[in-house]
Amino acid sequence: MNGLMQTIALAEMSLTCAVILTLITQKIASKEFSLAFKALLLVLLSNLFFWPLGWFMELPLAAYVRGFTGDLSIVSMLLLWSVMLPSSKSAPIIFKLSLAVIALAFYPFALGLGMIDPYAWGYGAITFYIGVLAFALICGLANWNKGVWIIALAIIAWSVHWHESANLWDYLLDPFLALWSIIALVSVIYRQRRDKARSGYLFRPG
Repeated sequence: MNGLMQTIALAEMSLTCAVILTLITQKIASKEFSLAFKALLLVLLSNLFFWPLGWFMELPLAAYVRGFTGDLSIVSMLLLWSVMLPSSKSAPIIFKLSLAVIALAFYPFALGLGMIDPYAWGYGAITFYIGVLAFALICGLANWNKGVWIIALAIIAWSVHWHESANLWDYLLDPFLALWSIIALVSVIYRQRRDKARSGYLFRPG
């Protein structure tokens, strides 16, 4: 069973690396790739990261990346993978705001600041599960059905012990997802202030 989990984790990391490299390549090319070309790139790059290359590397490239980053959360991976889909809708601002607030509150306490340990809630606290469902409801109210499905799949993955961790937090949140939400939120605020400043300059008397 443990060997199967390791294989699944390597496959997930291989696909994640392939998606990131595909997005970078598309950005450099300054054009949108066709779905067929994206699929071809994903297959080639995923295999490149999944299988051992030999020479001086005894392990697959994905294993070295995983050793540096650790396992990503299900939410993080599904958010990233879904970018490859046609007409993918970006996450709403309410999702980014909520995630940033949760991350800023969670990590300091989880790392030992104060007497509260929110990480322990992920092992069986009913109130925490209700909170997760409420978060999914917020996504639904924001008309972001993809977010509801992502959270649902993360809960299902946790319930079947898809990864080695038995803590629901590890399926919902990771440092990279937290950093993304904070940067995305800051970027949105900056753009809004910049647009407001430009609007004020354009309509300034005289």
